[in-house]
Amino acid sequence: MADMIGSEILARALKLAGVEDIFYLMGGPMLAAEKACENEDIRMIDVRHEQAAAMMANAYARLRNRPGICMAASGPGVINLTTGMANALVDGAPVVAFGGSSPVSAYGRQAFQEIDQLAILEPCVKHAFRVYSPERIPELVNDALQTAVAGKPGPVYVDLPGDVLYKPVDADTIDWGFAERPLQRPRPAGAPADVARLADALMAAERPVIVSGTGVLWSEAWPELRQLVDTLGIPFYTTPQGRGVIPEDHPCCYPSARSMAFREADLILVVGTRLNYVVNHLAPPRFAADATVARIDIDASEIATSPRRLDIGIVGDAKTVLTALNAALEGRGNTERSTPWRQKLAARVEEKRGQPGDNSRSDAQPIHPLRLCQEVTDFMNRDAVLVVDGQEILNYGRQAMPTHTPGHRMNSGPFGTMGVGLPLGLGAKVAKPDTQVIVVHGDGSFGLNAMELDTAVRHNIPVLVVISLNGGWTAADPPGKPGRNLGFTRYDQMAEALGCYSDYVEDPKDLGGALRRAQDAVDSGRVAVVNVKTDETARATTQAFTQYVT
Repeated sequence: MADMIGSEILARALKLAGVEDIFYLMGGPMLAAEKACENEDIRMIDVRHEQAAAMMANAYARLRNRPGICMAASGPGVINLTTGMANALVDGAPVVAFGGSSPVSAYGRQAFQEIDQLAILEPCVKHAFRVYSPERIPELVNDALQTAVAGKPGPVYVDLPGDVLYKPVDADTIDWGFAERPLQRPRPAGAPADVARLADALMAAERPVIVSGTGVLWSEAWPELRQLVDTLGIPFYTTPQGRGVIPEDHPCCYPSARSMAFREADLILVVGTRLNYVVNHLAPPRFAADATVARIDIDASEIATSPRRLDIGIVGDAKTVLTALNAALEGRGNTERSTPWRQKLAARVEEKRGQPGDNSRSDAQPIHPLRLCQEVTDFMNRDAVLVVDGQEILNYGRQAMPTHTPGHRMNSGPFGTMGVGLPLGLGAKVAKPDTQVIVVHGDGSFGLNAMELDTAVRHNIPVLVVISLNGGWTAADPPGKPGRNLGFTRYDQMAEALGCYSDYVEDPKDLGGALRRAQDAVDSGRVAVVNVKTDETARATTQAFTQYVT
């Protein structure tokens, strides 16, 4: 067989590993690799900023439940990946990035774009390593993909020096079998005695709640979680990134009674999520101090270092452990014990619904963000992928917009990364081209990756982008925030110049029609942007995560 250079070996290894789509920004020394990937019939989606490539790969990974792939050129190109890769690390998403670097043979001689890329990326990823031999590329591609999905998922960075990428080797010396290995995802079962203890504790509880996260999504454990909820009638709550595992119109879903549920529960079962600031580390007084706390997590270190003492800690895969737990509860199911608890939470939901201040149907101008959220909710498909990114619109959307399909809700994530919205939406549409994808963006966060509209148009990725135009970062209340004001920019005109369908709305009565027309454009294959002028003084109330607020 003829010689192959490292770039061609990389492309062939990725193809054999089942990679179908790659997000990248072209540049040396990756050009030959990117061309070779095209020659292998891998769809190559070139973006306008490398951070967006990593963010698109994040959404793609979530919806395909396999690693998302991105590429970048050396030096500044790779450094531009860091925000997206750090976001994937905190999200726990299996993004694998391949970055070109200066020739290894010239290290220390001030070669073009020479910088220690591994040192830069290492804090931002689960694992980072450099390839020194082109013959080993299939082996190391497999290592990267396996590492990304093993245990708690996370991003991996692979550094590719230019002289490795362009070195020719005899193709007969390459072991391609590495690249064809299936992804290994061990599913530890948890200790049977602990599962039995948890079953007994659930049977004895009068006010149980479940708090679940993205571990349920990666494990694809939503049928088992729903079975548990249905068997015992347990109210459930999810982290913002873990929504949709059970439809949010399920009778055991009481979103607006969350604070009461956490404060008064006598048993809290945490499944597949970290006890970080998002759940206030499960600390009192937000969470009942005397509640029994049980936790299921695939990462032993999460159990061992839990910020709150666990009464029952189970190291295991969510799907496997929940299957065993449901088996232990077979024939013992009883929803009557928790009926008064559910009735109390339902009453709280009704009480809040009747309180003044619901702006979801307000005809006031400027448009209230809750009215915008309601209009989007009214027309979007039940299985739509909904991405919400921003400050006020993110908080309003979290409270007002439901999700009914596992994995179909994405946002700025626990890292609070502004600008992810449009890239996540594009990655989602590439992963699920036949599913409606809606991105609801704050105007500030939209600006960070707004040029990815160009990417969407060039690559025929039809998504609907709805911008909440409140004229700045956060609400204008209280006034005087330095750097807050951005002005009421006509992003719809910018979108039109890039080839998108666009519309601008100031009257709430025009919202429904504008959204439907935009979706019709999306259904015809176009990218659509609806720019909606919203009330700059509207400020969402939400749980405080820090001592300071914006």
